[in-house]
Amino acid sequence: MRVLVIGATGVIGSAVAEAFDGAGHEVVRASRKGENRVDITDCASIRALFEKLGTVDAVVSCAGAAIFKPVGELTDGDVEEATRLKVSANIDVVRLGVDRVSDGGQFILTTGIFSTRPIAGVPLIAMVNGALESFVRAAALDLPRDIRINAVCPLFINETAEQMGMKGDCSAAENAKVYLELATGSESGSIVTPGL
Repeated sequence: MRVLVIGATGVIGSAVAEAFDGAGHEVVRASRKGENRVDITDCASIRALFEKLGTVDAVVSCAGAAIFKPVGELTDGDVEEATRLKVSANIDVVRLGVDRVSDGGQFILTTGIFSTRPIAGVPLIAMVNGALESFVRAAALDLPRDIRINAVCPLFINETAEQMGMKGDCSAAENAKVYLELATGSESGSIVTPGL
């Protein structure tokens, strides 16, 4: 299987790319840095990536920035910016990538546990992850040519939590196994949380 991993230089994305590579799949790594550059907040950049790569069997997006702020500190532009960085960007990956995914191929997006188990300071993160999960459930009903779409809803990743001086729930490598399981399965429209 030829798998495009977007966000492949991040904590989650690099572990996902390694998991697919270790399972013998052809992995194409894309990020804002490196050989296959892409900025998923820019439709022209997404189009250029798909044009360069041609057909893939799976697109795994581990990209999307977050805004950590409590409600009382949100600015006028924060909601729009949070939506652009995570929801709109990943929806654009799917809508612009449909014609570049092989028949029976798939998309796997990344949401996050704060959609259902928030902590203080994450109302925007909870909102965008929940919105992306709703998109996945609905898009599964519309995609042509037996293309599937699912999302992984990671727990708080240890490596990320440590950078923030907090305690995590799951390593990036453990989390990456779920992406591989979804890719080799048959379900569509599912939101899967590792360990739950």
